[in-house]
Amino acid sequence: MELYKENQLKIYNSLSKSKELFKPVTEGRVGMYVCGPTVYSNVHLGNIRTFMSFDMVFRYLLHLGYKVRYVRNITDAGHLENDADEGEDRIAKKARLEEIEPMEVVQRYTVDFHTVAAKYNFLPPSIEPTATGHIVEQIEMIKEIIEKGFAYEVNGSVYFDVLKYNEQNNYGILSGRTIEDAIHNTRTLDGQSDKKNPQDFALWKKADERHIMRWPSPWSDGFPGWHLECSVMSTKYLGEQFDIHGGGMDLKFPHHECEIAQSHTCSGVQPVNYWMHANMLLLNGQKMAKSTGNYILPEEILTGANAILPKAFNAGVVRFFIMQAHYRSILDFSGEALLASEKGYNKLMEAVNTLNKVTAEATSTFDVQKWRQDCYDAMNDDFNTPILISHLFEAVKVINQIKEGKSSLTEEDLTALKETIGAFVYDVLGLLNETSEGNNSDKLDGVVEMLITMRKEARENKDWALSDEIRDKLLALGIQLKDGREGTTFTVN
Repeated sequence: MELYKENQLKIYNSLSKSKELFKPVTEGRVGMYVCGPTVYSNVHLGNIRTFMSFDMVFRYLLHLGYKVRYVRNITDAGHLENDADEGEDRIAKKARLEEIEPMEVVQRYTVDFHTVAAKYNFLPPSIEPTATGHIVEQIEMIKEIIEKGFAYEVNGSVYFDVLKYNEQNNYGILSGRTIEDAIHNTRTLDGQSDKKNPQDFALWKKADERHIMRWPSPWSDGFPGWHLECSVMSTKYLGEQFDIHGGGMDLKFPHHECEIAQSHTCSGVQPVNYWMHANMLLLNGQKMAKSTGNYILPEEILTGANAILPKAFNAGVVRFFIMQAHYRSILDFSGEALLASEKGYNKLMEAVNTLNKVTAEATSTFDVQKWRQDCYDAMNDDFNTPILISHLFEAVKVINQIKEGKSSLTEEDLTALKETIGAFVYDVLGLLNETSEGNNSDKLDGVVEMLITMRKEARENKDWALSDEIRDKLLALGIQLKDGREGTTFTVN
Protein backbone atom coordinates (compact mmCIF):
# COMPACT_ATOMS: atom_id res chain seq x y z
CA MET A 1 0.00 0.00 0.00
CA GLU A 2 1.54 3.30 -1.13
CA LEU A 3 -0.08 5.75 1.29
CA TYR A 4 2.73 8.24 0.60
CA LYS A 5 1.08 9.09 -2.72
CA GLU A 6 -2.00 10.48 -0.97
CA ASN A 7 -0.35 11.94 2.15
CA GLN A 8 1.59 15.20 2.22
CA LEU A 9 4.41 14.63 4.72
CA LYS A 10 6.24 17.74 5.90
CA ILE A 11 9.55 17.54 7.75
CA TYR A 12 11.25 20.28 9.75
CA ASN A 13 14.60 20.69 8.03
CA SER A 14 17.36 21.98 10.32
CA LEU A 15 19.16 23.20 7.19
CA SER A 16 16.39 25.60 6.11
CA LYS A 17 14.97 25.98 9.64
CA SER A 18 11.47 25.42 8.26
CA LYS A 19 9.01 22.64 7.48
CA GLU A 20 9.33 21.36 3.94
CA LEU A 21 7.24 19.00 1.86
CA PHE A 22 9.05 15.67 1.76
CA LYS A 23 10.20 14.66 -1.71
CA PRO A 24 12.65 11.76 -1.72
CA VAL A 25 15.54 11.58 -4.17
CA THR A 26 13.97 8.46 -5.70
CA GLU A 27 10.18 8.15 -5.73
CA GLY A 28 8.94 5.49 -3.34
CA ARG A 29 12.34 5.02 -1.68
CA VAL A 30 13.95 6.71 1.32
CA GLY A 31 17.57 6.74 2.43
CA MET A 32 17.99 7.64 6.10
CA TYR A 33 21.18 7.80 8.18
CA VAL A 34 21.21 8.25 11.96
CA CYS A 35 24.32 8.68 14.10
CA GLY A 36 24.42 5.65 16.40
CA PRO A 37 25.99 5.06 19.81
CA THR A 38 29.65 5.27 20.79
CA VAL A 39 29.94 1.92 22.53
CA TYR A 40 32.16 2.62 25.54
CA SER A 41 29.40 2.40 28.19
CA ASN A 42 25.70 1.60 28.64
CA VAL A 43 23.33 3.78 26.65
CA HIS A 44 21.30 6.06 28.94
CA LEU A 45 17.67 7.10 28.48
CA GLY A 46 18.67 10.37 26.79
CA ASN A 47 20.42 8.36 24.06
CA ILE A 48 17.43 6.05 23.81
CA ARG A 49 15.06 8.99 23.31
CA THR A 50 16.97 10.06 20.19
CA PHE A 51 17.07 6.55 18.74
CA MET A 52 13.40 6.01 19.62
CA SER A 53 12.45 9.21 17.79
CA PHE A 54 14.07 7.97 14.60
CA ASP A 55 12.64 4.48 15.12
CA MET A 56 9.23 6.22 15.03
CA VAL A 57 10.22 8.10 11.84
CA PHE A 58 11.39 4.83 10.27
CA ARG A 59 8.13 3.12 11.27
CA TYR A 60 5.94 5.87 9.83
CA LEU A 61 7.81 5.95 6.53
CA LEU A 62 7.38 2.17 6.28
CA HIS A 63 3.70 2.53 7.14
CA LEU A 64 3.29 5.03 4.30
CA GLY A 65 4.64 2.38 1.94
CA TYR A 66 8.14 3.69 1.29
CA LYS A 67 11.00 1.26 0.79
CA VAL A 68 13.39 2.56 3.44
CA ARG A 69 17.10 1.92 3.76
CA TYR A 70 17.82 2.91 7.35
CA VAL A 71 21.50 3.11 8.23
CA ARG A 72 22.49 3.57 11.90
CA ASN A 73 26.18 3.24 12.65
CA ILE A 74 28.12 1.91 15.62
CA THR A 75 31.08 4.11 16.63
CA ASP A 76 33.63 1.58 17.82
CA ALA A 77 36.89 3.31 16.84
CA GLY A 78 37.11 5.41 19.99
CA HIS A 79 37.29 9.04 18.92
CA LEU A 80 38.72 11.62 21.31
CA GLU A 81 36.78 13.49 23.98
CA ASN A 82 37.46 17.13 23.07
CA ASP A 83 36.24 18.30 19.66
CA ALA A 84 37.49 15.00 18.23
CA ASP A 85 41.03 16.49 18.29
CA GLU A 86 42.46 16.14 21.77
CA GLY A 87 41.82 14.33 25.04
CA GLU A 88 41.54 10.61 25.61
CA ASP A 89 40.01 7.80 23.55
CA ARG A 90 36.92 6.81 25.56
CA ILE A 91 36.96 3.16 24.51
CA ALA A 92 40.66 2.79 25.31
CA LYS A 93 40.11 4.59 28.63
CA LYS A 94 37.37 2.11 29.56
CA ALA A 95 39.54 -0.83 28.47
CA ARG A 96 42.38 0.39 30.66
CA LEU A 97 40.09 0.85 33.67
CA GLU A 98 38.57 -2.62 33.33
CA GLU A 99 41.84 -4.27 32.21
CA ILE A 100 40.32 -5.75 29.06
CA GLU A 101 40.86 -5.35 25.31
CA PRO A 102 39.20 -2.33 23.63
CA MET A 103 37.18 -4.61 21.37
CA GLU A 104 35.86 -6.38 24.47
CA VAL A 105 34.51 -3.01 25.57
CA VAL A 106 32.99 -2.53 22.12
CA GLN A 107 31.40 -5.99 22.12
CA ARG A 108 29.99 -5.67 25.65
CA TYR A 109 28.27 -2.34 25.07
CA THR A 110 27.15 -3.11 21.52
CA VAL A 111 25.35 -6.16 22.92
CA ASP A 112 23.91 -3.97 25.70
CA PHE A 113 22.63 -1.45 23.15
CA HIS A 114 20.97 -4.17 21.07
CA THR A 115 19.41 -5.72 24.19
CA VAL A 116 17.95 -2.39 25.31
CA ALA A 117 16.74 -1.59 21.78
CA ALA A 118 14.91 -4.94 21.63
CA LYS A 119 13.27 -4.44 25.04
CA TYR A 120 12.02 -1.02 23.97
CA ASN A 121 10.67 -2.48 20.72
CA PHE A 122 13.00 -0.81 18.20
CA LEU A 123 12.97 -2.09 14.65
CA PRO A 124 16.51 -3.04 13.63
CA PRO A 125 18.06 -0.75 11.00
CA SER A 126 18.58 -1.98 7.45
CA ILE A 127 22.36 -1.66 7.84
CA GLU A 128 24.40 -1.16 11.02
CA PRO A 129 27.97 -0.43 9.86
CA THR A 130 30.90 0.05 12.24
CA ALA A 131 33.64 2.66 12.11
CA THR A 132 36.39 0.02 12.42
CA GLY A 133 34.88 -1.86 9.48
CA HIS A 134 35.43 1.16 7.23
CA ILE A 135 38.97 2.32 8.01
CA VAL A 136 40.11 1.75 4.40
CA GLU A 137 37.26 3.90 3.04
CA GLN A 138 38.03 6.63 5.57
CA ILE A 139 41.67 6.72 4.48
CA GLU A 140 40.56 6.97 0.85
CA MET A 141 38.24 9.89 1.64
CA ILE A 142 41.08 11.70 3.42
CA LYS A 143 43.27 11.23 0.34
CA GLU A 144 40.54 12.74 -1.84
CA ILE A 145 40.10 15.76 0.46
CA ILE A 146 43.88 16.34 0.45
CA GLU A 147 43.97 16.07 -3.36
CA LYS A 148 41.25 18.70 -3.63
CA GLY A 149 43.30 21.04 -1.47
CA PHE A 150 41.08 21.17 1.62
CA ALA A 151 43.23 19.20 4.07
CA TYR A 152 46.87 19.19 5.15
CA GLU A 153 49.21 16.85 7.03
CA VAL A 154 51.30 17.90 10.03
CA ASN A 155 53.50 15.50 12.00
CA GLY A 156 51.49 12.45 10.96
CA SER A 157 48.06 14.00 11.60
CA VAL A 158 45.71 15.35 8.92
CA TYR A 159 43.41 18.33 9.44
CA PHE A 160 40.53 19.77 7.43
CA ASP A 161 41.21 23.38 6.38
CA VAL A 162 38.02 25.12 7.48
CA LEU A 163 39.07 28.64 6.42
CA LYS A 164 39.98 27.53 2.90
CA TYR A 165 36.72 25.59 2.58
CA ASN A 166 34.78 28.64 3.74
CA GLU A 167 36.29 30.83 1.02
CA GLN A 168 34.15 29.03 -1.57
CA ASN A 169 31.48 27.42 0.62
CA ASN A 170 29.53 28.04 3.81
CA TYR A 171 30.99 26.33 6.86
CA GLY A 172 28.12 27.00 9.25
CA ILE A 173 25.31 26.34 6.76
CA LEU A 174 23.59 23.95 9.21
CA SER A 175 24.32 25.43 12.63
CA GLY A 176 24.21 29.07 11.61
CA ARG A 177 27.62 29.70 13.19
CA THR A 178 30.10 32.01 11.49
CA ILE A 179 33.82 31.40 11.24
CA GLU A 180 34.28 34.15 13.79
CA ASP A 181 31.96 32.27 16.19
CA ALA A 182 33.89 29.08 15.61
CA ILE A 183 37.21 30.79 16.41
CA HIS A 184 35.75 32.48 19.49
CA ASN A 185 34.31 29.19 20.80
CA THR A 186 37.39 27.05 20.14
CA ARG A 187 39.29 26.03 23.26
CA THR A 188 43.07 26.24 23.45
CA LEU A 189 44.20 22.63 23.66
CA ASP A 190 47.56 20.88 23.89
CA GLY A 191 48.94 20.10 20.46
CA GLN A 192 46.68 22.61 18.76
CA SER A 193 49.73 24.45 17.40
CA ASP A 194 49.91 21.72 14.72
CA LYS A 195 46.88 23.27 13.06
CA LYS A 196 46.91 26.20 10.65
CA ASN A 197 43.74 27.52 12.25
CA PRO A 198 42.19 26.76 15.65
CA GLN A 199 38.83 25.73 14.17
CA ASP A 200 40.32 23.11 11.81
CA PHE A 201 39.30 19.59 12.75
CA ALA A 202 41.09 16.25 12.60
CA LEU A 203 40.59 13.81 9.75
CA TRP A 204 43.40 11.53 10.99
CA LYS A 205 45.32 11.59 14.27
CA LYS A 206 48.76 10.10 14.78
CA ALA A 207 48.61 7.71 17.74
CA ASP A 208 51.04 8.23 20.58
CA GLU A 209 52.63 5.29 22.39
CA ARG A 210 49.69 5.06 24.84
CA HIS A 211 46.98 4.80 22.20
CA ILE A 212 45.77 1.19 21.87
CA MET A 213 43.46 1.34 18.84
CA ARG A 214 45.52 2.28 15.77
CA TRP A 215 45.74 1.51 12.08
CA PRO A 216 48.44 2.06 9.42
CA SER A 217 47.92 4.92 6.97
CA PRO A 218 50.01 6.92 4.48
CA TRP A 219 50.55 9.54 7.21
CA SER A 220 51.12 7.55 10.39
CA ASP A 221 49.92 4.71 12.55
CA GLY A 222 46.84 6.37 13.97
CA PHE A 223 43.07 6.55 13.90
CA PRO A 224 40.38 8.51 12.04
CA GLY A 225 38.67 11.64 13.29
CA TRP A 226 35.19 11.30 14.73
CA HIS A 227 33.35 13.17 11.96
CA LEU A 228 34.86 11.19 9.10
CA GLU A 229 33.18 7.84 9.73
CA CYS A 230 29.66 9.17 9.24
CA SER A 231 30.54 10.89 5.96
CA VAL A 232 32.06 7.65 4.70
CA MET A 233 29.34 5.26 5.80
CA SER A 234 26.36 7.46 4.88
CA THR A 235 27.58 8.10 1.34
CA LYS A 236 28.75 4.50 0.84
CA TYR A 237 25.34 3.02 1.62
CA LEU A 238 22.99 5.85 0.62
CA GLY A 239 24.84 7.70 -2.15
CA GLU A 240 26.41 11.15 -2.49
CA GLN A 241 23.03 12.76 -1.92
CA PHE A 242 20.36 11.10 0.22
CA ASP A 243 17.11 12.00 1.94
CA ILE A 244 17.32 12.17 5.75
CA HIS A 245 20.17 12.48 8.23
CA GLY A 246 19.23 12.36 11.90
CA GLY A 247 20.83 12.66 15.29
CA GLY A 248 20.65 14.45 18.62
CA MET A 249 20.52 18.24 18.77
CA ASP A 250 24.00 18.26 20.34
CA LEU A 251 25.47 16.78 17.14
CA LYS A 252 24.44 19.69 14.92
CA PHE A 253 27.75 21.40 15.68
CA PRO A 254 30.48 20.43 15.22
CA HIS A 255 29.73 16.86 14.09
CA HIS A 256 27.10 17.36 11.39
CA GLU A 257 28.61 20.65 10.24
CA CYS A 258 31.91 18.86 9.67
CA GLU A 259 30.16 15.98 7.90
CA ILE A 260 28.67 18.43 5.40
CA ALA A 261 32.07 20.03 4.74
CA GLN A 262 33.79 16.65 4.19
CA SER A 263 31.09 15.14 1.99
CA HIS A 264 30.51 18.32 -0.01
CA THR A 265 34.26 18.62 -0.67
CA CYS A 266 34.32 15.13 -2.20
CA SER A 267 31.04 15.13 -4.15
CA GLY A 268 30.43 18.81 -4.94
CA VAL A 269 26.79 18.48 -3.79
CA GLN A 270 24.98 18.97 -0.49
CA PRO A 271 24.93 15.41 0.90
CA VAL A 272 21.58 15.53 2.73
CA ASN A 273 18.21 16.98 1.73
CA TYR A 274 16.57 16.89 5.19
CA TRP A 275 18.54 17.26 8.41
CA MET A 276 16.54 16.19 11.47
CA HIS A 277 17.53 16.71 15.11
CA ALA A 278 15.88 15.25 18.20
CA ASN A 279 15.91 17.36 21.34
CA MET A 280 17.32 16.50 24.75
CA LEU A 281 15.88 14.72 27.76
CA LEU A 282 16.16 16.56 31.08
CA LEU A 283 16.67 14.98 34.49
CA ASN A 284 16.74 17.19 37.60
CA GLY A 285 16.34 20.17 35.27
CA GLN A 286 19.59 19.41 33.43
CA LYS A 287 20.49 17.58 30.25
CA MET A 288 20.82 13.84 30.73
CA ALA A 289 24.48 13.00 30.10
CA LYS A 290 27.07 10.41 31.10
CA SER A 291 29.76 13.05 31.47
CA THR A 292 27.95 14.74 34.36
CA GLY A 293 26.55 11.60 35.96
CA ASN A 294 23.04 13.02 35.49
CA TYR A 295 21.37 10.04 33.85
CA ILE A 296 19.29 6.91 34.32
CA LEU A 297 19.76 3.65 32.42
CA PRO A 298 16.82 2.14 30.48
CA GLU A 299 17.28 -1.18 32.30
CA GLU A 300 17.03 0.56 35.70
CA ILE A 301 13.57 1.85 34.77
CA LEU A 302 12.35 -1.67 33.97
CA THR A 303 13.72 -3.19 37.18
CA GLY A 304 13.06 -0.27 39.52
CA ALA A 305 16.69 -0.47 40.72
CA ASN A 306 17.25 3.28 40.93
CA ALA A 307 16.90 6.13 43.40
CA ILE A 308 14.85 8.36 41.07
CA LEU A 309 11.56 6.54 40.39
CA PRO A 310 8.90 5.38 42.87
CA LYS A 311 8.62 1.95 41.21
CA ALA A 312 9.45 -0.07 38.11
CA PHE A 313 7.78 0.82 34.81
CA ASN A 314 7.45 -1.35 31.73
CA ALA A 315 8.91 -0.44 28.35
CA GLY A 316 5.51 0.33 26.84
CA VAL A 317 4.88 3.05 29.42
CA VAL A 318 8.32 4.60 28.84
CA ARG A 319 7.81 4.56 25.09
CA PHE A 320 4.36 6.15 25.51
CA PHE A 321 5.91 8.82 27.77
CA ILE A 322 8.51 9.71 25.14
CA MET A 323 5.98 9.71 22.28
CA GLN A 324 3.77 12.17 24.23
CA ALA A 325 6.35 14.87 23.47
CA HIS A 326 7.31 16.08 19.99
CA TYR A 327 10.75 14.83 19.01
CA ARG A 328 12.01 18.44 18.67
CA SER A 329 10.78 19.42 22.15
CA ILE A 330 12.76 19.25 25.37
CA LEU A 331 11.28 16.53 27.60
CA ASP A 332 11.43 16.50 31.41
CA PHE A 333 11.86 13.05 32.95
CA SER A 334 10.50 12.35 36.44
CA GLY A 335 8.64 9.75 38.47
CA GLU A 336 5.51 11.93 38.47
CA ALA A 337 5.60 12.22 34.69
CA LEU A 338 5.95 8.46 34.27
CA LEU A 339 3.09 7.77 36.70
CA ALA A 340 0.85 10.10 34.68
CA SER A 341 1.93 8.43 31.43
CA GLU A 342 1.23 5.01 32.92
CA LYS A 343 -2.40 5.97 33.57
CA GLY A 344 -2.82 7.24 30.01
CA TYR A 345 -1.07 4.21 28.56
CA ASN A 346 -3.30 1.80 30.53
CA LYS A 347 -6.45 3.62 29.38
CA LEU A 348 -5.30 3.45 25.77
CA MET A 349 -4.45 -0.25 25.92
CA GLU A 350 -7.67 -1.07 27.75
CA ALA A 351 -9.65 0.63 24.97
CA VAL A 352 -7.65 -1.21 22.27
CA ASN A 353 -8.43 -4.53 24.00
CA THR A 354 -12.11 -3.56 24.40
CA LEU A 355 -12.36 -2.70 20.71
CA ASN A 356 -11.78 -6.36 19.83
CA LYS A 357 -14.99 -7.25 21.74
CA VAL A 358 -17.21 -4.52 20.25
CA THR A 359 -20.00 -5.53 17.86
CA ALA A 360 -21.22 -3.52 14.89
CA GLU A 361 -24.56 -1.70 14.73
CA ALA A 362 -26.76 -0.37 11.91
CA THR A 363 -25.57 3.23 12.26
CA SER A 364 -22.41 5.17 13.17
CA THR A 365 -22.35 8.03 15.64
CA PHE A 366 -18.66 8.82 15.04
CA ASP A 367 -17.01 10.04 11.82
CA VAL A 368 -14.21 7.47 11.57
CA GLN A 369 -12.91 8.69 8.21
CA LYS A 370 -12.45 12.27 9.41
CA TRP A 371 -10.78 11.00 12.59
CA ARG A 372 -8.50 8.77 10.52
CA GLN A 373 -7.43 11.73 8.38
CA ASP A 374 -6.80 13.77 11.52
CA CYS A 375 -4.35 11.06 12.65
CA TYR A 376 -2.49 11.20 9.34
CA ASP A 377 -2.51 15.00 9.35
CA ALA A 378 -0.81 14.95 12.76
CA MET A 379 1.95 12.60 11.64
CA ASN A 380 2.36 14.41 8.34
CA ASP A 381 3.03 17.60 10.29
CA ASP A 382 6.66 16.75 11.12
CA PHE A 383 5.77 13.51 12.94
CA ASN A 384 3.62 15.21 15.59
CA THR A 385 3.12 12.25 17.93
CA PRO A 386 1.52 14.25 20.81
CA ILE A 387 -1.27 15.45 18.49
CA LEU A 388 -1.64 11.91 17.14
CA ILE A 389 -2.01 10.62 20.70
CA SER A 390 -4.67 13.24 21.45
CA HIS A 391 -6.64 11.91 18.45
CA LEU A 392 -6.18 8.34 19.67
CA PHE A 393 -7.80 9.37 22.95
CA GLU A 394 -10.77 10.76 21.01
CA ALA A 395 -11.21 7.19 19.80
CA VAL A 396 -10.75 5.87 23.36
CA LYS A 397 -13.69 8.03 24.46
CA VAL A 398 -15.84 6.68 21.63
CA ILE A 399 -14.88 3.06 22.41
CA ASN A 400 -15.90 3.54 26.04
CA GLN A 401 -19.19 5.10 24.91
CA ILE A 402 -19.85 2.11 22.66
CA LYS A 403 -19.13 -0.21 25.58
CA GLU A 404 -21.72 1.69 27.64
CA GLY A 405 -24.27 1.61 24.84
CA LYS A 406 -24.06 5.38 24.24
CA SER A 407 -22.46 5.23 20.79
CA SER A 408 -22.32 2.86 17.81
CA LEU A 409 -20.40 2.03 14.63
CA THR A 410 -21.30 0.21 11.42
CA GLU A 411 -19.31 -2.83 10.37
CA GLU A 412 -17.34 -0.76 7.86
CA ASP A 413 -16.49 1.97 10.36
CA LEU A 414 -15.66 -0.54 13.10
CA THR A 415 -13.21 -2.31 10.77
CA ALA A 416 -11.62 1.02 9.78
CA LEU A 417 -11.29 2.07 13.42
CA LYS A 418 -9.66 -1.23 14.40
CA GLU A 419 -7.21 -1.11 11.48
CA THR A 420 -6.28 2.54 12.05
CA ILE A 421 -5.78 2.24 15.80
CA GLY A 422 -3.73 -0.92 15.33
CA ALA A 423 -1.55 0.78 12.71
CA PHE A 424 -0.82 3.90 14.75
CA VAL A 425 -0.53 2.31 18.21
CA TYR A 426 1.60 -0.68 17.24
CA ASP A 427 3.16 -0.06 13.81
CA VAL A 428 3.90 3.69 14.05
CA LEU A 429 4.28 4.50 17.76
CA GLY A 430 5.74 1.05 18.39
CA LEU A 431 3.87 0.61 21.68
CA LEU A 432 3.77 -2.74 23.43
CA ASN A 433 0.47 -3.99 24.81
CA GLU A 434 1.53 -4.40 28.42
CA THR A 435 -0.18 -3.46 31.65
CA SER A 436 1.60 -1.66 34.48
CA GLU A 437 2.03 -5.03 36.17
CA GLY A 438 3.87 -6.54 33.22
CA ASN A 439 2.29 -9.12 30.91
CA ASN A 440 -0.49 -10.14 33.30
CA SER A 441 -3.40 -8.41 31.53
CA ASP A 442 -5.00 -11.70 30.46
CA LYS A 443 -4.80 -13.05 34.01
CA LEU A 444 -6.28 -9.85 35.43
CA ASP A 445 -9.09 -9.93 32.87
CA GLY A 446 -9.84 -13.53 33.78
CA VAL A 447 -10.00 -12.86 37.53
CA VAL A 448 -12.21 -9.77 37.14
CA GLU A 449 -14.51 -11.55 34.69
CA MET A 450 -14.89 -14.37 37.23
CA LEU A 451 -15.85 -11.83 39.93
CA ILE A 452 -18.28 -10.15 37.53
CA THR A 453 -19.95 -13.55 36.96
CA MET A 454 -20.15 -14.13 40.74
CA ARG A 455 -21.68 -10.68 41.19
CA LYS A 456 -24.21 -11.37 38.42
CA GLU A 457 -25.25 -14.58 40.15
CA ALA A 458 -25.55 -12.74 43.49
CA ARG A 459 -27.80 -10.11 41.88
CA GLU A 460 -29.97 -12.82 40.30
CA ASN A 461 -30.29 -14.39 43.76
CA LYS A 462 -31.08 -10.93 45.22
CA ASP A 463 -27.95 -11.15 47.40
CA TRP A 464 -27.41 -7.40 47.23
CA ALA A 465 -24.88 -7.39 50.07
CA LEU A 466 -22.48 -9.73 48.21
CA SER A 467 -23.06 -7.87 44.95
CA ASP A 468 -22.14 -4.54 46.56
CA GLU A 469 -19.16 -6.05 48.40
CA ILE A 470 -17.63 -7.36 45.15
CA ARG A 471 -18.16 -3.98 43.46
CA ASP A 472 -16.76 -1.96 46.39
CA LYS A 473 -13.69 -4.16 46.94
CA LEU A 474 -12.78 -4.02 43.26
CA LEU A 475 -13.22 -0.25 43.32
CA ALA A 476 -10.84 -0.02 46.28
CA LEU A 477 -8.27 -1.81 44.12
CA GLY A 478 -8.74 0.71 41.31
CA ILE A 479 -11.06 -1.50 39.22
CA GLN A 480 -14.39 0.14 38.44
CA LEU A 481 -17.37 -1.93 37.28
CA LYS A 482 -19.82 -0.41 34.81
CA ASP A 483 -23.26 -1.95 34.24
CA GLY A 484 -24.44 -1.39 30.67
CA ARG A 485 -26.95 -2.64 28.14
CA GLU A 486 -24.66 -5.43 26.98
CA GLY A 487 -23.61 -6.47 30.49
CA THR A 488 -20.97 -5.42 33.00
CA THR A 489 -17.58 -4.12 31.92
CA PHE A 490 -14.64 -2.76 33.93
CA THR A 491 -11.92 -0.17 33.77
CA VAL A 492 -8.56 -0.12 35.59
CA ASN A 493 -7.68 3.29 37.04
